[in-house]
Amino acid sequence: MDRLTAMRVFAEVATGGSFRAASDKLDMSRAMVTRYVAEMEDWLQARLLQRTTRRVTLTDAGEQALRRCQQMLELATLVEEETDSGGDTLRGQLRLTTSMSFGHAHLAAAIADFLALHPQLKVDMQVGDGALNLVEARIDLAIRISSEPDPLLIGRPLAVCESVLVASPAYLARRGIPAHPDDLTGHECLSYANFGKSQWKLSQGKNSVSVAVGSRFSANEATVLLHAALAGGGIALQPTYLANAHLGRGELVSLLPDWRPQALTVYALYMSRQHLSANVRALLDFLVERFKTVPW
Repeated sequence: MDRLTAMRVFAEVATGGSFRAASDKLDMSRAMVTRYVAEMEDWLQARLLQRTTRRVTLTDAGEQALRRCQQMLELATLVEEETDSGGDTLRGQLRLTTSMSFGHAHLAAAIADFLALHPQLKVDMQVGDGALNLVEARIDLAIRISSEPDPLLIGRPLAVCESVLVASPAYLARRGIPAHPDDLTGHECLSYANFGKSQWKLSQGKNSVSVAVGSRFSANEATVLLHAALAGGGIALQPTYLANAHLGRGELVSLLPDWRPQALTVYALYMSRQHLSANVRALLDFLVERFKTVPW
């Protein structure tokens, strides 16, 4: 049995909770996935997974085995990278996570350009705004937009993320244009459930205000709120990397231009500076250079 492959298959089944998902991810028949897991259990003389018609869960022995398998798979990747006869050639796979909005607007194109420079490298991008345990999800690099990144992770700033208040011309024709932050309380405001849902902080020079906005429509994803604003649903607080193109085409109007929403930072987050792989280091350097001049 190829034990390294068996460990990889077992880890995919365990983290994805599905034989079918592992089969699709690894481009391997479901029968072969089942066989590798069975051989892992024979090798370790322990039942690693509990199988029901609806889900797959780890046994206690499976949890211990998963941790060790992930460590060994990471070590195998490092050995491959360090002993690659191609010298500076990057190979293997990188796993990233980012928000849907930033991934769609800018990161996907950046990764495509990065891969064009490194034809032996693969990238798997997990898209979502929810928190992830980078170790358990086997994520090499997380791209997150925040004012305070996770203190347990190493954060490398990539770009400043400005935001802007926007609404469609149709909405403003119907409801009027706010002249002061206090006027926002009388408008339909579209709020981001994961950040400042009921309080929008705006500043004008040394003056700052925190406006309690009423919202009948909130979402946990910025692109959803962008499209709601385009449809005339209300006023949205949007990152400029999403809003600027629509502002330029006149599909949205910038509001309260003298008042600036709180700026955030686009961070690349990773677990440790020690033993940072050549792949991650190369991608970090590429992204820093890519976003040195903010494209939006």
